[in-house]
Amino acid sequence: MVMAGLLTGCGSGGNTGSGGGTITAYVYGDDSVKIQQAAVNEFNKSSEVKVKLVSVPGTDYVNKLRSSMGSPSAPDVFFNWGGGSVKPYVDAKQLVDLSETVENDATLKDGFLPSIMTAGGLDGKIYGVPMRGMQPVMLFYNKTLFAENGVAAPKTWEDLQKVITTFKSKGITPFALGGSDKWPELMWMEYLLDRIGGPDVFRKIQNGDTSGWGDPAVLKAAQTVKELVDQGAFGKNFNSVDYGNGGAPTLLNKGKAAMHLMGSWEYSTQLGKAPEFAKKDLGWTAFPTVAAGAGDPANVVGNPTNYWSVNARTKHKDAAIAFLKTMASEKYAKSLVDNGDIPTTSNASSMLSSSPNPRFAADQYQMVQKAPSFTLSWDQALESRYATPLLTEISKLFAGQSTPEQFVAAMKAVK
Repeated sequence: MVMAGLLTGCGSGGNTGSGGGTITAYVYGDDSVKIQQAAVNEFNKSSEVKVKLVSVPGTDYVNKLRSSMGSPSAPDVFFNWGGGSVKPYVDAKQLVDLSETVENDATLKDGFLPSIMTAGGLDGKIYGVPMRGMQPVMLFYNKTLFAENGVAAPKTWEDLQKVITTFKSKGITPFALGGSDKWPELMWMEYLLDRIGGPDVFRKIQNGDTSGWGDPAVLKAAQTVKELVDQGAFGKNFNSVDYGNGGAPTLLNKGKAAMHLMGSWEYSTQLGKAPEFAKKDLGWTAFPTVAAGAGDPANVVGNPTNYWSVNARTKHKDAAIAFLKTMASEKYAKSLVDNGDIPTTSNASSMLSSSPNPRFAADQYQMVQKAPSFTLSWDQALESRYATPLLTEISKLFAGQSTPEQFVAAMKAVK
């Protein structure tokens, strides 16, 4: 399916009379694709220029997009995380600057939360339109396992240690972790650094000062990761467990693991893979506090949302923007809510009661609304020349192939 899509060039189909043609849109392949496919089907009913959605497997997405953007088969529209994830394309002048379009179009200007719209751009310019839900990282857990073992969701680091000890004694892996995909490990470092040192430590790094990796809080976060690994908090085989193909989520819904630190999309993932578990047994809470830490316990990390961006080479710019505007529609927002997601549209709060789990929807919305700081996932906040070695070094740290001190030294050396 992916290869079939790659054979279709940017703005493919050419002009077929009356402004016809085809727009190719790349989307990250996961359980939410059905929402985007339904939106495409709806758009195509009335548009002369049709949208063809190409679902690229999540583990291949970034590399596939990077290679295709430099080829004749580049997509017209593509999914991204905003921030550093689109900087190379902005620098190469491959994206349409949507700033003026948004400013002059009420649907786009008023349809989304301003802070979320801003987060999709760079240097004050808008390069993306929100197309999925808010995605804070949360600590999910199996309520049945917790009840059977007489423990509560951990609020402090001391609570977390007790929970780890309890589940290990019962032969249950405390935390599912898709280590083979690397990025799930990143979430642990993100939260630990925030709780220990506060958001300004990473903000310094994000702003281009690599000496920030030498902050004592970074070393302490890395040492805490090593302690968790040595404790067996993630089991023995987490390096061979994936997330993209459902490995880690399955460990949680089958009762093989008690907890899972993951983006809020875990709910919709579980709803698609194990609906009964999602409705009855899936619990969630904030990341625990760390004693003497400088970070506010209400801070969150994750992705404000995902975005559609438009390739500057598209032959159908107007049609592409018309498609992006449908993301602000009440119907599309409602479909996200029905899938367990929290839209970033300005009218989202009025729809949450119809979510498959209204309590989850409200808790997630309030978590983001009340957060003093929302740190964008490091691998999306940083350019790929920093993000790629970061994922490699974090993977080595988790695998025991480097020490916390070596992790710090390696990241300080990245230029």
